[in-house]
Amino acid sequence: MSEANQSTLDTGKVMNWKHGYTWYQVFGELNSGKTPVVLLHGGPGAAHNYILPIAHLINQSNRPVIVYDQIGCGKSTHLPNAPKEFWTPELFIEELNLLLEHLGISTNYAVLGQSWGGMLGMQFATLRPKGLKALVVADSPASMAIWSSEAEKLRAMLPDEVENTLRKHEAASTTDSAEYQGAMEFYYARHVCRVPMPPEVLASFAQIGDDPTVDHTMNGPSEFHCIGTLKTWDIHNQLNQISVPTLLVSGAHDEATPTMQSEIMRRVPDCVWELFPESSHMPHIEEPARFKRIVNSFLDAKLG
Repeated sequence: MSEANQSTLDTGKVMNWKHGYTWYQVFGELNSGKTPVVLLHGGPGAAHNYILPIAHLINQSNRPVIVYDQIGCGKSTHLPNAPKEFWTPELFIEELNLLLEHLGISTNYAVLGQSWGGMLGMQFATLRPKGLKALVVADSPASMAIWSSEAEKLRAMLPDEVENTLRKHEAASTTDSAEYQGAMEFYYARHVCRVPMPPEVLASFAQIGDDPTVDHTMNGPSEFHCIGTLKTWDIHNQLNQISVPTLLVSGAHDEATPTMQSEIMRRVPDCVWELFPESSHMPHIEEPARFKRIVNSFLDAKLG
């Protein structure tokens, strides 16, 4: 893969590696003396747009923050013809390690992952990587079997006509229909974002629509219908290997339900959990002031 044309990538820079290039942007100064935080976006394949508010909330404390688009989405190299076996958590862990080395921060950094990014962050942390000082996991499961089981409970509380529409199209493999999309948005308004979605969030959803390769291969056609390669992903038995201070963040109405957070909480040795009462899957959008206070207080307490 040839190097990226920098002029086409707006702000930010790229790291070239064997699968193409990874776009990233640094907020603040990496040599400021404060431990930087690397943000891992969700999806998989949702790109960095919707977590930009997290970058700004953390950077307001003068802590440097890095956002990047994982390979396969956003401003990074897209690989629509890669086989499904290509898209694994290990691929994204390799990418993260290379980015840390590229930025020169591999001996001192923290990770904040949201949704799929939190899943990736937890798996990364179980490997006890050199230099990881703290972990924030926002709205994430540690088992897709539990994610799917909890989704069934949430779906059972939907109006019958909404759930019947979802079932009909899932059975017929017509999840790209307008009717299914409308029913899906009803669920999202309850359990993904309970306030009007700002442009950054809409941009992330739009770019999944433009290239759904990663999301549909690893997850499936919606947040709650996991039929992709992550369907059997489960790291519960490895969570006790996480050796850094860990903060869990989730919403009371989150699709990453309190049941999921409780299972993580009791397995990670040094762990605290903050539940956001007015939020679903995006407390950084739904309760930003509280999110800023909780996350920055944790980072300031645990990091330089």
